[in-house]
Amino acid sequence: MRGSPLSRRGFCLCCVGAATFTATGGWLQPRHVFAKAQGIVDMIRESAAETPITTYDLRGGLMILEGSGGNILASSGSDGVVLIDAGIGVSSAKIKQAVSKLGSKPIRHVINTHWHFDHADGNEWLGREGAAIHAHKNTLVHLKSAQRVEEWDFDFPPSPPVALPSSTFGDHHVFDLNGDKILVDYYGSAHTDSDVSVHFEKHDILHVADTYWNGIYPFIDYSTGGSIDGMIKAAQSNVNKAGADTIVIPGHGHPVSNRKELVAYRDMLVAIRSNVAELKSKGLSLNETVAKRPTRAFDEVWGKFVIGPEFFTKLVYEGV
Repeated sequence: MRGSPLSRRGFCLCCVGAATFTATGGWLQPRHVFAKAQGIVDMIRESAAETPITTYDLRGGLMILEGSGGNILASSGSDGVVLIDAGIGVSSAKIKQAVSKLGSKPIRHVINTHWHFDHADGNEWLGREGAAIHAHKNTLVHLKSAQRVEEWDFDFPPSPPVALPSSTFGDHHVFDLNGDKILVDYYGSAHTDSDVSVHFEKHDILHVADTYWNGIYPFIDYSTGGSIDGMIKAAQSNVNKAGADTIVIPGHGHPVSNRKELVAYRDMLVAIRSNVAELKSKGLSLNETVAKRPTRAFDEVWGKFVIGPEFFTKLVYEGV
């Protein structure tokens, strides 16, 4: 991704980071940012309520919706509207208005890429309106019970029954919807332990969710099974799947990407992991490793958002 931090609004915590930047003279670790707020969920909902939905038309009549949590992909056809991710519940009216650009078909299917709030909170209103919700079995496990994300210093309650996936899958699944084969593949441990990619085969559009943050250092949720090595493995898998003409959709950052940008992202992850692992192997503490600035070669492009260089170093250090 290129552009100003405002263009990264698809990650709804941008307003939280921006609010504290001036006061602190730099980006705080997310848990410290959130500690200054009344509550992360309220802050995210308020951001989503105020943020307009921006749409991007893709080939084959598919469309991206940006502005309600993670980037959402929409397809419309004889099987109704299919959404990849559900966004945040308070955006429901804006999401419906955006989807109406594709025609009058109702939303019939939702595929969650993983369990996180900014991708699955909209399950509740979509379920109430009759959409079938599909997800990896680990997403169902996380949504059914209370979850704590330690680095966010927040406890999520169980989702209501209507918001839970009505069908689950394992490592691989194929949906035949709207004249396309939608290939869903499980990554294993990556951003969380519930991440999947979604590939519209006919139109060669690949949604890789939060295994790829375009122009932004990614968050790794160790609390629910994420790992830096898993993120690198997922990045390599994405590179392998993407061809020269594949449209790649990241979870956050500018929503229209490609294989070349995926390669740059993978190379960044590999290099920083190597740098941090070398320092840690020499016995350096976390603070000493941070002081060595192992991300410095990449900070100008990747390190200017909520997940700053220091915090991303901490995430990598935890996993090597």
